[in-house]
Amino acid sequence: MRYRGYQRFSETYILIIIAVCLVLFIASEVRDELVGILGLMPATWTSEPWTILTSIFMHSGILHILFNMLALYFLGRYLCTFIGDRWFLIIYFIGGIVGSFFFILLGPQNATVVGASGAIFAIGGALAITVPQMKVIMFPIPVPMPLWVAIIGGFIIISFLPGVAWEAHLGGLLTGLATGYYLRRKGPRRIII
Repeated sequence: MRYRGYQRFSETYILIIIAVCLVLFIASEVRDELVGILGLMPATWTSEPWTILTSIFMHSGILHILFNMLALYFLGRYLCTFIGDRWFLIIYFIGGIVGSFFFILLGPQNATVVGASGAIFAIGGALAITVPQMKVIMFPIPVPMPLWVAIIGGFIIISFLPGVAWEAHLGGLLTGLATGYYLRRKGPRRIII
């Protein structure tokens, strides 16, 4: 499959999101209570509704933010080249919010969740539908594979790790898949197969 040209895009929005996540990560390392203020806890979300959005900018641990920001940068750049900045932002934020609601509905009520993974899985899901056969290498497997295999396989593998909010990942992934399908059928660029 190929596209009739690429969308103009700027890395500015991706870099702004990364910068906000990094600043909040550093701030939360200095002040632990920020995780409680900005993280999402299903039992308290109705009295703290902002956490549905703020939790997607918070991270717990250097590896958490490192892997999320790398995935955001590379997947986000690819997605922007196919659909543009506006759709990237829509998918990122709606995927993150839907991921938060999935965690509220399916996750432990007294756990606090943080991380951009739901939003990033939305980006990955949209890419998996938009350009499913694009070859990628998924760390630590040094073999090129279709993008859709890497995204779905990554979701399955990560879901079995302890302490992972698979519920938020699932919500984001389903949002991305649905949005990618919509864009593929009705979006700004027609796909030639």
